[in-house]
Amino acid sequence: MAGQQLDHASDAYDQIAHDLPNETRLGSALITMVEPHPGHERAYNRWYEDDHFYAGVMVGPWTFAGRRWVATRDLQMLRYPEDSPIARPVTAGCYLSLFWFTAGHHDDAVRWGLLTQRDGLRPFPSRGFDERTHIFTAFSRFEFGRVRDEGPMRPEHALDHPFRGLVVEVVEPAPGAERPVLMRWLQEEFIPTQLAGSPVAQCLAFSPDPPTELAGEITRRIVAESGVAPSQPSDDQHRQLLTLLWFLQVDPREWWSVFGRHGTIIESSGAGRLLFAGPFIPTVPGTELYVDELRGP
Repeated sequence: MAGQQLDHASDAYDQIAHDLPNETRLGSALITMVEPHPGHERAYNRWYEDDHFYAGVMVGPWTFAGRRWVATRDLQMLRYPEDSPIARPVTAGCYLSLFWFTAGHHDDAVRWGLLTQRDGLRPFPSRGFDERTHIFTAFSRFEFGRVRDEGPMRPEHALDHPFRGLVVEVVEPAPGAERPVLMRWLQEEFIPTQLAGSPVAQCLAFSPDPPTELAGEITRRIVAESGVAPSQPSDDQHRQLLTLLWFLQVDPREWWSVFGRHGTIIESSGAGRLLFAGPFIPTVPGTELYVDELRGP
């Protein structure tokens, strides 16, 4: 394990209990946007909500929060830019899941999740679901967070607070610009300005990791079994991307006129450019709510 080891016992559960650090502090995340194949929406929702959400991530060590989100067809149609390199087409990826991992245990959480997927779930037909495509999925390291109001809200609360909406944005440095310049501009200028006096309670920024060798092995197996390749950025592009998660206290439709201007503002700064912007609302566990609103004419 990556953390500090205390040789109290050889039992694996004892080792996990004494593997520090264990502060309640957000260190990284799994951000996964997925498109169920047409005709399989209801089955996918049941499989993910009843099994995979828990067995694939939440029961693992160092995962302390998780939540699912959905983009109904009208929300999908608000996304931009139309030629996004993140989602092709830009409407793809109607379900989104977010999971928080404890700081200091990113590599531990990634390894547990990938090995569980490979050895504990994929070998059993009922524990996998091939009728889906990963549109944008990455284990991601927490870079910074800005909260609109002073206390008690913290980034760690974001997946448990009853937010009414979420906007996902993916940005990269402008041609010729350095990534640290973009991050500094976002953190010190752009994000605070957007939060002030708005219904957006906080914005969290993450750097997606390029896929590991183990992740590549699992992906190759899934492609071989299903014949469907995920639509993912290249390894080099992953290293430049920054994912912004904006948590709203209102339905994102009510504030989309503001988010619709973000692309122009970011580009005009000279620091970066917007590759994807899309709104989501929370799912309601234990229901089929929104499943019939995912497709359009």
